[in-house]
Amino acid sequence: MPDDILALWPLASPAETDWLAELAQDDGLTGYEAPGRPDAAWVLGGMYERGENAGDSVNHSQSREEHPGPGWERLRWADLAVRLGDPVVPQGMYPCFRCFPSTKEAGIRPGSVEWPAEGSLDRPTWNQLVRFLTTNSPRGADTPCTAYYSPMVVWDFDRKYVRSGRLGDAQALFDHPDILYTPSNLWPEDRSWIVYTDYDLWATKVSGPEGLVDALLRDPEIEAVRLPWTT
Repeated sequence: MPDDILALWPLASPAETDWLAELAQDDGLTGYEAPGRPDAAWVLGGMYERGENAGDSVNHSQSREEHPGPGWERLRWADLAVRLGDPVVPQGMYPCFRCFPSTKEAGIRPGSVEWPAEGSLDRPTWNQLVRFLTTNSPRGADTPCTAYYSPMVVWDFDRKYVRSGRLGDAQALFDHPDILYTPSNLWPEDRSWIVYTDYDLWATKVSGPEGLVDALLRDPEIEAVRLPWTT
């Protein structure tokens, strides 16, 4: 229930973001992008390809995403890149709608691919990421965390929207009753890692120790890539 989510993640002081603002040297308008600490990788948002028997789907750009439904299959970025002859993410760019420029020339029909949401991970990928971070945090599900939602997400430019809770309860944030996005930033009390989802992007950056990032890249469920020019 929505009330339960807000009880699990009560409002926290806006000052909780001060260290992150200083680290990112940014105002957090679309989220705080922290530099590598010392490493980083991008968790790529879920996209899906329509089979012959798939039902109609609505593009959820600029909002949260669910699985599109029967007949739709997860389409990995790496597989689409091979098919098109495009890089997964072009050199010097961030993961966004400018990726896969050869789509039209390759004959991929409009509506046959459900592209990743901008500014939010889809539910399956969010759940996978929370599971990964829980497994790889010393205190596991009991890890105290802080979640920040950027002004562009909450459409409130007069205050900072910050909540605190347990990492084990972070999957519930996907169903926040008033916000159609996963958090712009999420970090543990010890600040050992930082999750960053920019309002305009198709992926989520995880900054942290090299061992954590290496494990993220090896995770069998999560599709993630290093983009050195963003680290």
